[in-house]
Amino acid sequence: MAAAATMLSIQGDWDQVLREAEGEVWVSCKIPGKPTIRGSLTSKGISSDEVPEVTASEEFVVQEVTKNRITVSCPGENISCTFLSPYASFSHIHEKNVSYLDISSGGDLGVSSSTDQTFKVWETHNTEVKSVLEGHTRDVFSCKFFPSGQEVLSGGLDSLVKVWSVSDGSCLATMKGHRGSILDIAVVADGQNVISSGQDGTARLWDSAQGACIAVVDDSYSPINAIAVAEVGNAVNLGSPKETPSSREVGTEGKLVVLAREDKSLEGVSLHSRQSVFDFEGSDAFNCCTFISSVGVLAGGLDGNIIHVDIRNPKSAVETVSWSETPVLSLVPFRDTYVASYGNGTCYIPLKGSEQVLQLTGPNRQPVFQVI
Repeated sequence: MAAAATMLSIQGDWDQVLREAEGEVWVSCKIPGKPTIRGSLTSKGISSDEVPEVTASEEFVVQEVTKNRITVSCPGENISCTFLSPYASFSHIHEKNVSYLDISSGGDLGVSSSTDQTFKVWETHNTEVKSVLEGHTRDVFSCKFFPSGQEVLSGGLDSLVKVWSVSDGSCLATMKGHRGSILDIAVVADGQNVISSGQDGTARLWDSAQGACIAVVDDSYSPINAIAVAEVGNAVNLGSPKETPSSREVGTEGKLVVLAREDKSLEGVSLHSRQSVFDFEGSDAFNCCTFISSVGVLAGGLDGNIIHVDIRNPKSAVETVSWSETPVLSLVPFRDTYVASYGNGTCYIPLKGSEQVLQLTGPNRQPVFQVI
């Protein structure tokens, strides 16, 4: 297991509190094996361009402040961190926790599910609800837009995978076959085929138009918590199908699907041949996974570890990092790095070529289930 890094933390609503006269927020530096250093930041006024003037208590230094960004250092531990506050918050779409969300490729629409048992498509510029998707009998665990932005794929606690029309909210197809909750879904190429993984330990390839199962890509005893699919070309030997693929199978050639399992295994399976390409054993259950390149995979664990695996040489991890001791809940590529969210509400963006990280603030210690 990777040793936890020394990390700075700040009060989640710092940007709001420090706009108030004499507003004060907490800041801390957690050092593995040592007592946490605690301090505070205090607003001494607001400049003409509405930027707070902030001073720090002993042990901390404020290096830079803007409306939505503050950089704080702890010189004694030789560490600094930049915290970014939200540019917008959408509070009225759901009444309870947001379980999953996605944004369309054009960026104009969002889709989200909640523990209030609602499932909605909404406009990102004004948060107006465009359609309410009704048909799952229990909570929706995963939802994704198709590349066209005109349909949505979903999977739920009711063991069903569904395809929805964005324009009118109608259900276009329902896929049955899993014997437990759907834990993750993925769209293959243009969306004629989709993949789902479940509590039952299976990953299934579907014809999204007909709602029919084309193949069981993988079948094990352990729940598959997350999946990621990408084109890997000739980077690894994906094998050849033992049987002639169905005519309904579209766009699976050259693609690898990565399965993040509850039993600590991270397996890569050829989507076209169904052959196992690699099987990596982690230190705890894997909660999430994503491709960061055609040969690089990241996976986040229950123990807070993020592992980087090169699919060409998967016997050992390229790197293992731990920004928090709480579970990694979501990973997504971002420019030349990635964003990771955790069970304690923290979201980290490591800066490439540096030991520094950016932190996204706002959740205030509530789990961040999804970043996109």
